[in-house]
Amino acid sequence: MPSNKSVSDAPITQFVNCKILKDHKLQKEDLWVREGVILNPEKLFFDEKGSADIQVDCQGSIIAPGFIDVQINGGYGIDFSLATDDVKGGVTLVAKKVLEHGVTSFCPTLVTSPPDIYHKVLPKIQFTEGGPTGAGVLGVHLEGPFISQEKKGAHPEQHLRSFQTRGFQELLETYGSLENVAIVTLAPELPQSSEVIDELTRRHVTVSLGHSVANLSQAELAVQNGASFITHLFNAMLPFHHRDPGIVGLLTSDKIPSGRTVFYGMIADGIHTNPAALRIAHRAHAKGLVLVTDAITAMGLPPGRHTLGQQVIEIDGLNAYVAGTKTLSGSIATMDMCVRHFLQAAGCTVEAALEAASLHPAQLLGITNRKGTLQYGTDADFVLLDDQLNVRATYIAGKQVWNKRF
Repeated sequence: MPSNKSVSDAPITQFVNCKILKDHKLQKEDLWVREGVILNPEKLFFDEKGSADIQVDCQGSIIAPGFIDVQINGGYGIDFSLATDDVKGGVTLVAKKVLEHGVTSFCPTLVTSPPDIYHKVLPKIQFTEGGPTGAGVLGVHLEGPFISQEKKGAHPEQHLRSFQTRGFQELLETYGSLENVAIVTLAPELPQSSEVIDELTRRHVTVSLGHSVANLSQAELAVQNGASFITHLFNAMLPFHHRDPGIVGLLTSDKIPSGRTVFYGMIADGIHTNPAALRIAHRAHAKGLVLVTDAITAMGLPPGRHTLGQQVIEIDGLNAYVAGTKTLSGSIATMDMCVRHFLQAAGCTVEAALEAASLHPAQLLGITNRKGTLQYGTDADFVLLDDQLNVRATYIAGKQVWNKRF
C-alpha cells in the first residue's frame, strides 16, 4: 500500500520563527522545503498528511529570496574578462565567495574585449545550478564592445566596435557564440542596432541599453524592438535634460509597449550614484529598479592596482578608477552592502530593497517560475538576514551553503 505520509520520501524541512518576504510583504510565516523546492503547507498537511522531518529555528530572521547579481565583472582577484588557463575555476571561486553576501545566482560580466577573448572565455562559462560550491550561473552578461566612443567609461577605446554593414553577423563573429549569453549591453544609436536588438530578443537574449549617447526617441525605438534593461542608469549615458531626457527618460516614457516593463540597473554603492538620484529613479519607476554591484576583480582585495579586462584599475577607498585618471571603472561593493545603502538612501521599505536584489532581476531574466520569489514550487534559494539586513545564512536548494560564524 502507498504511504500516507507524503508523495516523496525525501525529508521535509520547516523553517520557523521567521518573517518571510512573500507577495511584497514580510509575513510571520513558516517556510517549508523538500527536494530543493518550496512547498505549499496546506497541500502537504491535507493532501499528503505530511509533516516536518527537520525544524530550523531562524531566531527571528528575515527570509528573502536569494540575491541575483546580473552585472558582476569579477572579484577576489578574478577578472572574468581575462582568458586565463582556468576560467571555470575563477568563476567558481567568485561563486563561492559571493554566498556570504546573500547572492545565490549571478551573471558573470565581460567588459569590452578583443574577439579572441570572447572566443576563448565564453565557451568556458557554462550555466550552472547553485549549491555548496557556489552561487548558480544564469548566463554571461556581455557589456560591449558595441558601445559609444563618447561614453566608453573604463572600456578600452581600441577594442570598441560598431555593426558596420553586417549587423547581427558582426556581433556573432565578435562573440563567437551566444550559447551561454544571457544579456548584451549595447548603444542603441549605432547603425543597424534595431536589427541586432530584434534578433537578440528573438534568441531570448536580454538586451540592455548602456554606454550610449542615445536620445529618448532612439531609446524608445530600442525598447519597441525588444530591449528591456538599462545598464547602470545615469552612468555612461547622456545626463538628463528636460527637452530630451535620453535613456533616463525611459523610466516615465509613454511609448513603452503595453504589458512591458523597462528595468534598469543601479549601483547603490554611495559612489556611482548620488542618493538624490537614487531617490528620483526609485520614485519615478520603483518596479523597474534592479540592484547590481558592477563589482570588479578588486572586490574583496586591499587597495592598490588590479586589472579589469584590458585596463589597469586603481583602488582608493571604495573608489575604483582607471589607473592615472578619475574615471570610475566598476565597483568594489558587495550586494548586501548595496541593499543596505539603497534602503537608507532611497528611504524605501525593507521589502522594496530586498525585491530590487531578487524579484526584479528574476523578472528581467524571465525566471520567476524558479528564482526571485518564495512562491510555492520555486527553487528554495534564500537568504536569512537580521533586521539591519546583514546576512546571517545563505541557502541554495534548501541546503545551507554559508552561515555567519558568531
